[in-house]
Amino acid sequence: MDTDLTRNLGVTGIVLMVVAAAAPITVVVANFPIILLSGGSVGAPLMILAATVILLLFSVGYTWMTPHVPDAAAFYAYVDRGLGRRAGLGTAAIALLSYVLLTVSMTCYLGVQAGNLLALGTGIEVPWWLISAVMVAVVAFLGYRKIDLSAKVLGVVLVLEMLAVLAIDLGVLLSGRELSATPFSPAEALSGAPGLSLLFAFLGFFGFEATAVFRHEAKDPLRTIPRATYLAVVLIGVLYTVSAWLVISGLGASTAVEAATANPDSIIVELTGEVIAPIMADLVQVLVVTSMFACMLGFHNIVTRYLFTLGRRGVLPTSLGAAHSRHRAPSRASLWVSIVTALIVLVSALAQLDPVVEIYTWYSGLGAVGVIVMMALTSLAVVRFGITHRAARAPGPVLALAALGGLGLLVVLVISLANFPLLVGGMVAAVVCAVILVAVFVAGFLDPRRTAEADAPQQETASSP
Repeated sequence: MDTDLTRNLGVTGIVLMVVAAAAPITVVVANFPIILLSGGSVGAPLMILAATVILLLFSVGYTWMTPHVPDAAAFYAYVDRGLGRRAGLGTAAIALLSYVLLTVSMTCYLGVQAGNLLALGTGIEVPWWLISAVMVAVVAFLGYRKIDLSAKVLGVVLVLEMLAVLAIDLGVLLSGRELSATPFSPAEALSGAPGLSLLFAFLGFFGFEATAVFRHEAKDPLRTIPRATYLAVVLIGVLYTVSAWLVISGLGASTAVEAATANPDSIIVELTGEVIAPIMADLVQVLVVTSMFACMLGFHNIVTRYLFTLGRRGVLPTSLGAAHSRHRAPSRASLWVSIVTALIVLVSALAQLDPVVEIYTWYSGLGAVGVIVMMALTSLAVVRFGITHRAARAPGPVLALAALGGLGLLVVLVISLANFPLLVGGMVAAVVCAVILVAVFVAGFLDPRRTAEADAPQQETASSP
């Protein structure tokens, strides 16, 4: 097998991959009600705007450092360059754990949603784990082949999702319902439990950082990655902010929290049927399933690229860093991701964990906190690299904006940890999850194969992509 991948992805292709992984229709239908009921206020649009601003600040340093990070392992590669090999490998360990857990959580939730849709349409009831197994097989097939195939599949799904979200927005606008300014009130946003609102607002963006993960398959990484990153964050932020405002207005600003609390699973689907047509509600239910599949495929591709890069750098078996001779894809790494995903789903099913209340909530909760930790470390790495790298010091504005982004992420991390017991169902579960996260980081950090020379941040050698 060769080590070179096909460089066919442009800005559009990468943005499609990233925004599809963010799962727009799933966020609107499933995440918006969670933000309302958990936060206890209708300040979601302002929280989404805050998340967008923090991520744009983060992206300034993230994209500036791109030319100096030749690997496609995103957070791991950035931390490795800025804080040293030990911190980098600890971050890589967290990345693998976090994205695998996010993949598994979406796989199990997808099994439930697809099973519900199948039962609604045919009356046939199929166990969620069987459907999840089929989905793992389909994703394994797509991940094993060229990235173009995954991009095309995600592109089709994303176009349908975007049309559905826009249809809901237009339906509310044309329904004659009062458009309230209350959701943009700072006092409203800070009422209730604003920490949880902000945390779930961030969850809707996860996957945007994958722009750098696909650098080996980008046509022109130095231009493609920064453009795709900014475009993805702005597109996701604007879409979610406007949609949250219109959804809340459609539900009624004074009754939205109560409605979401009473019926979080289907309140947006019901709203869709009311403002457009009953058949549109059925279509949205179908798109939720396809959206979750797209999200699952997106996370699978991210983990695969991490394994591929770690294999190329000799951290993991070098066979993982080889590209398929015909498909020009990281097929072997993708196969291992599929095997690990299938095993975790199997063990979780045999343990008789509830696929939504336990598997999805616990696994996605731990994965989400892990991603926030990695982003905070990446911000610190960018600032340190920009100050100490003699060959290419970062301009003052870049360092200032990157530092502000990092500070914002630290605030989000503190809020996440403070509310983690609520997210995973209790203090005991929260402590167990925190111990797992720390243990994984330490396991990477203390890799005995490292040398003292390798531990120092790479300050002198400028790498070319």
